[in-house]
Amino acid sequence: MIRVITFGTFDLFHFGHLRILQRARDLGDELIVGVSSDELNLTKKQKYPIFSQDHRMAIVSEIKGVTDVFLEESLDLKRHYILEQQADILVMGDDWRGEFDELGDVCEVVYLERTPELSTTEYKHIIQNILDSF
Repeated sequence: MIRVITFGTFDLFHFGHLRILQRARDLGDELIVGVSSDELNLTKKQKYPIFSQDHRMAIVSEIKGVTDVFLEESLDLKRHYILEQQADILVMGDDWRGEFDELGDVCEVVYLERTPELSTTEYKHIIQNILDSF
């Protein structure tokens, strides 16, 4: 049984989110997803997500192939989460390439290419521009 773990905010869930979860799932038998807490997002991005952590966790938990979802409360606890979830593979987007290589002593680390031209941040800018035009 191969257990895959990945992490993300998954705000304004879009096709890029779906694709990375599908590709992560294809690497193993179980897919565990850590959804970044509202407070973690405030710390790393200086703003809260559009949707609450409870809503984002509910959305991700309903994605086909997702075995389990938990709340990620700190970027510094990746090793703890991997060990706690008994993960064999850590999957991250390639925008994080090299950032988690040191975790290779507890699991395989795989960086997947992000879906081109799909970004929650970009979608938020587009929405804001539309709202500003009214």
